[in-house]
Amino acid sequence: MLVLFDHGTPRGLARALPDHAVVTAKARGWDRLNNGALLKSAEEAAIDLLLTTDRRIRYQQNLTGRKIAIVVLVGTTKWSRVRLHLKRIAAAVNAARPGSYTPKFHVDFTHYNS
Repeated sequence: MLVLFDHGTPRGLARALPDHAVVTAKARGWDRLNNGALLKSAEEAAIDLLLTTDRRIRYQQNLTGRKIAIVVLVGTTKWSRVRLHLKRIAAAVNAARPGSYTPKFHVDFTHYNS
């Protein structure tokens, strides 16, 4: 699966997805695109999944008929917390299907001390 990380997705997550090819919006020159243009460009480039930190994407964009799967990380993107949940994040990515939306996959584990 070809996975796109938006500008807020920790790049270290790529190590948790060894069976997938990971590209970043910045590497593609898409880091300044708004969500609609980013989704359109990603689908045109045959990206299978967008891993994003934008929890409002489903309210800002019409996701009906989209081919790209979307997994949303909600909460902290602080690596010290995210890295504790790599298996759960990888499972969400692995379970995603074309056009699916996984809302509010929480990485906000505030009970852990920083």
